[in-house]
Amino acid sequence: MPKYAIAAAALLWAALCGPLAAAVHAQAADATPPLPHPHWSFSGIFGTYDRAALQRGFQVYKQVCSACHPLSHLTYQDLAALGYSEDEIKAIAAQYQVTAGPNAKGEMYKRPAQPADHFVGPFPNEQAARAANGGALPPDLSMIVKARAGGPDYVYGIETGFVTPPKGFTVPPGRYYNLYFPGHLIAMPPPLHPNEVTFADGTPATVPQMAHDVVTFLTWASHPNLEARHSIGFSVMLFLIVGVIVFYAAKRKIWSAVH
Repeated sequence: MPKYAIAAAALLWAALCGPLAAAVHAQAADATPPLPHPHWSFSGIFGTYDRAALQRGFQVYKQVCSACHPLSHLTYQDLAALGYSEDEIKAIAAQYQVTAGPNAKGEMYKRPAQPADHFVGPFPNEQAARAANGGALPPDLSMIVKARAGGPDYVYGIETGFVTPPKGFTVPPGRYYNLYFPGHLIAMPPPLHPNEVTFADGTPATVPQMAHDVVTFLTWASHPNLEARHSIGFSVMLFLIVGVIVFYAAKRKIWSAVH
């Protein structure tokens, strides 16, 4: 075959396959991998919340996540379910200021939060939240686990999915690459960094550990009655099993006389 024919064939092949290869590469870069699935103490019909993990998770939320994300569906007295005493809850609530009133003069005023108050958010309104975050609105985390497909696995994936983008993937200013976020471009910067908090029980504050603990806490926030439902479900199943056995035994006794 003449050299010019070989060269022409090579150019034709490159013209046909080059865009295809680029498309395949782009598709691979855009693909979202399966969510991670760490062990959760609350999963399964016998699942319960790990109280130590709940308290560590609340600490991560309080010291890290609460700078941007509200938790408006919870009150401070709800923390009793995590094992905090009444005095501890009062001390936690008193760290925040809430608007109260009007007073005798018809004026609103600030006072320390009380256990019955809802968690104080980081911003007074949505506009202030957007202004502080480049136009993005940090979601309320009260129901985030219930609201997102994948539940705790999704939230854990977002917390731990900040990695170096693949070659050729462009990350615009004000966005960050996250492996598990749809489209991979997220407005939230990496929230967790090693040793960002110091746990009272001495647990090492690695990123996976902090993510696991805060997701456990947020799952409790979304499903505070999970343990009670599991207990009721187990009792109902046990009742049904015993009922089946009793009715089967009664059926055998009644029909034995007929045969």
